[in-house]
Amino acid sequence: MRWDWKAIVGLVVSAALIWWVLRDVNPVLVWGEIRDANWWLLLAAVAVATSGFLTRALRWRVFLHPIDPSTALSTRFAAVCIGFAVNNLLPARVGEFARAWSISRLEPVTVSGAVGSLVVERFLDAIAIFLLLGLAVFHPSFPREPMIGSQPLAGTLVGVLGVMGLLLGFLVLLIWFPNAVMGGTDRLLSLLPGRHHEFLHDLMQSFLKGLQSLRSPRLVFAGLTWSLVIWAWNGVSFWLAFLAFGVEEGYFAALFVQAVIALGVAVPSAPGYFGTFHAAAVIGLHEVYGVAEESTLAFAFGYHLGGFFPITFLGLWFAGRLGLSFSELGHAEEAVESELHKTAPDSP
Repeated sequence: MRWDWKAIVGLVVSAALIWWVLRDVNPVLVWGEIRDANWWLLLAAVAVATSGFLTRALRWRVFLHPIDPSTALSTRFAAVCIGFAVNNLLPARVGEFARAWSISRLEPVTVSGAVGSLVVERFLDAIAIFLLLGLAVFHPSFPREPMIGSQPLAGTLVGVLGVMGLLLGFLVLLIWFPNAVMGGTDRLLSLLPGRHHEFLHDLMQSFLKGLQSLRSPRLVFAGLTWSLVIWAWNGVSFWLAFLAFGVEEGYFAALFVQAVIALGVAVPSAPGYFGTFHAAAVIGLHEVYGVAEESTLAFAFGYHLGGFFPITFLGLWFAGRLGLSFSELGHAEEAVESELHKTAPDSP
């Protein structure tokens, strides 16, 4: 595990965002909201959120099918839990590498194939999140002329949807013209120092291999359907957590806040998405829907910590049971980088 500049930036960002969300709030009032929460509803929200990791393991079979159609659900679930636990405990999103490295240790799946499957998974996650975001925005319950700070939200949404359109267009190019895209990418990467050039080149090749699953309409439909189910189900956990903290907004508000938080946690942060999760919750729930800031922060801290511990304990338990040391998982990025470099000569 490298505590490099990315890890330091993440810690600084998290600290700054925690300060920002608490700057004008009385912590005693926030604690009062947490203390008065409906703990049964919060437990239900955490249970729904935690069950979502099983659905992720079920979906992963779709993306791994072109590589190995016989992977076991138990090993996929173990690798999913390990990956998210490592993300909660170590910096720089090393959990994504730990997940790919773990499945390669447990199944006859190459590291490059596993990495490619995870990148494809993230693309379909983005599509599903934005489709559900669209449902929330066009639902009658969505606030009229919402603002973030002093800026209209409409312009931001148009920009986000525009970026999404560009990403989808790029994805189509990757699926149908992989060699041309690889050639153009290599020309751009040649501007980088040698080590970074090689790593990004190998990562891109792994991604293109993973895209094999999207060349089958049946697998695309299955993957996108699973992604919609996963995020719609996760929205239920947000809605239950709203109710636990006395937030009366409905399910479509939960889908909107979920999408905002999904975007927020993409920002570099400390392990466990501390700060980014909470700031995104304030933007989505307080700024847009006008929910009191104390209730918003009670939801953010309560739901975030409630979901943090179960998946972390599950991941550590699976790692110990499978004989994977925490030290090994912490160095998964280097192990994946080494494996990708070994398989670099293969063409997509």
